[in-house]
Amino acid sequence: MLPAPLTMEVRRGAIAQLGSLLADSRVATSGRVAVAVGTNQGDRIAKVIAPSLGEAQVLRVPDGSVDAAISLGADLRKGAYEAVVGIGGGKTIDATKYAASLAGIPMVAVATNLAHDGICSPVASLTHEGGKGSFGVPMPLAIMVDLDFVHDAPQSLVRAGVGDVISNLSAIEDWQLGNAERGEPIDGVAVSMARTAAEAVVGRTDSIESDPFLTVLAEALILSGMSMVIAGSSRPSSGGDHEILHAVDQLFPGTSNHGELAGIGAAFCFFLREDAARLTQVTGCLRQHRLPVTHADIGLTTEQFVEAVKLAPATRPGRYTILEHLRLSEAEIRERVEAYVHAVGR
Repeated sequence: MLPAPLTMEVRRGAIAQLGSLLADSRVATSGRVAVAVGTNQGDRIAKVIAPSLGEAQVLRVPDGSVDAAISLGADLRKGAYEAVVGIGGGKTIDATKYAASLAGIPMVAVATNLAHDGICSPVASLTHEGGKGSFGVPMPLAIMVDLDFVHDAPQSLVRAGVGDVISNLSAIEDWQLGNAERGEPIDGVAVSMARTAAEAVVGRTDSIESDPFLTVLAEALILSGMSMVIAGSSRPSSGGDHEILHAVDQLFPGTSNHGELAGIGAAFCFFLREDAARLTQVTGCLRQHRLPVTHADIGLTTEQFVEAVKLAPATRPGRYTILEHLRLSEAEIRERVEAYVHAVGR
């Protein structure tokens, strides 16, 4: 049987109705459930959940670090909780996913923004002394997205989710390239789910101001995460586009967010493939949602972006993408970057 969440809800007022989900004995038999919230929205969330969850223990997650996740995991074990609900943005959800895995209990993810596909993915992206790392974790038992909170989130973070989900199109091309060149096995179901998620978003004409668009974006990000669970890796949603993303994060931390970098990486990779149709479609989608298209849009110089593209393959050793396939020299990378900027314009 394919892995699937117990429930998936995308609507307004989802957090206020959390109690009805937690009453399901498949989540917790005794009702001993902890709620993990971030520092920014913690008080508001605690107030919203109070009527339906009563005296549920609310635990604070200070940041998206390994230390914060380990500390939360220790609190969950100490309190003998049956399950934990992570409510917030990507940092809070990722820290809660990792903490739940350490405590050996299921986790329910409740997203308050749509910055990337980590809502449902089997990966927790956490900071540590050496930078940022990805840690394998079980998929959340159930997933909810509260559109009231999403509307209140910074628009730049919500728009970033568009960049992350459409980068699936580039990742799938890289997976198929790995299959053709190296015989890497492909999971057709995972590919179909990742592609469906991206195609659902890339051609829409509405935007984050509308509930219908946010609903589709939320469903696409969740579907993207589920494709990784089925594949057993991030392959259907992470290719050369994400290698560039991780290289920028390593070399120039804080430059931009995950989704914005994924969108730029995807567009650049389609340029390297000389796929004019997809390049036009992807850059058009990025511009429609006011997302960056070139490195200059996020404050990087050409030299810095060249450095990131050069480092990119080393961020995912063993993964075969268009970057590994072309094996461009530094001079060739610079030439392609300049040509890309000329091609996509301003």
